[in-house]
Amino acid sequence: QVQLVESGGRLVQAGDSLRLSCAVLGGSLFNYGMGWFRQAPGKEREFVASIDSNGGTTDYADSVKDRFAITRDNDKAMVYLQMNSLRPEDTAVYYCARHDHYSSSPYAYGYNYWGQGTQVTVSS
Repeated sequence: QVQLVESGGRLVQAGDSLRLSCAVLGGSLFNYGMGWFRQAPGKEREFVASIDSNGGTTDYADSVKDRFAITRDNDKAMVYLQMNSLRPEDTAVYYCARHDHYSSSPYAYGYNYWGQGTQVTVSS
């Protein structure tokens, strides 16, 4: 049974940096793309960032491009989201997800395993 466990979310101030971590338990990370999504109160879940199976290709939502960076360590079965220059509008629950393919995509339907989420709150 594959489990994804996010950590690192907390309350920060605007302009701060934060790194989220996602541990993939009970399954392989090597052959699968990974993604981060977020959901703010009253809003739909939205794509944040994705990375393919070997880390060679990344993709970002326009709203986080040049501020966030997704990386992965396949040997440790970990995926990370480095978030810099945080803004109040980045406040959301952040979810890690494993794609069903070695590539990745910005569409939630391609991901078949999801974590429970970690709360990030950015105060102004």
